[in-house]
Amino acid sequence: MDDSGLLATTTVTPTATRPLLGQTILVVEDSCYACDAIRLMCLHSGARIRRADCLKSARRHLQIYRPSVILIDMGLPDGCGADLISELAEATPRIGVIMGLSGDDTYENRARAAGADGFLSKPIKSMSYFQKSILERLPEDRRPSGLHAIRDEVIEPDPMAYQDDMAHIADVLTGPNDHHTLGYAAQFLQGVAREAGDNPLAEAARKLAWSRANGAPFTVHAAQVAGMVQSRLEQREAI
Repeated sequence: MDDSGLLATTTVTPTATRPLLGQTILVVEDSCYACDAIRLMCLHSGARIRRADCLKSARRHLQIYRPSVILIDMGLPDGCGADLISELAEATPRIGVIMGLSGDDTYENRARAAGADGFLSKPIKSMSYFQKSILERLPEDRRPSGLHAIRDEVIEPDPMAYQDDMAHIADVLTGPNDHHTLGYAAQFLQGVAREAGDNPLAEAARKLAWSRANGAPFTVHAAQVAGMVQSRLEQREAI
């Protein structure tokens, strides 16, 4: 089922205040906090949003629905977003806008090489940046004529979404502490902690990632990260 086609049967004329009206955006993102920011931007921009939290979920979704825009995080629990980007870039019919998404800008070249139309750097807090990044890449027949992003407000996600992310990664860390698990946890926490302004946790996750990448002992760093995550869950307050 094509979401875009369904929307086209209703009155979906974009406006200056809702320039993405008529678009359905699938966000493939494992962070609740990052996704909540995008959800709010879609809400204010007029776009519908669907979410998948991993590659498997995204592929299952795409068997039924075809969004007009897809945003794919590069670091997902079951693989790299570049794999899905490559699949979709070669598919027919092609989704109108395919974009990579990451808090690590070094992934931009990989996303574009896989066939992405563009790349969004997290944290995404500027409404103007979000709207313009998508509007500039929409096909001509789906691009609002004479419209442009005008809202330059800053969006702040729900702090409870950050708590959800802490609960998620706490569950991950209770499993086997193998290289894959710790690598995913370090990458995830670096991104979401930086977005939330939790610099101590972001730095601890960075040290864990560096230790793993350079073959250095990482047991102490892994224990520190796990302890900090648990501390944030116990506090149950916005960071």
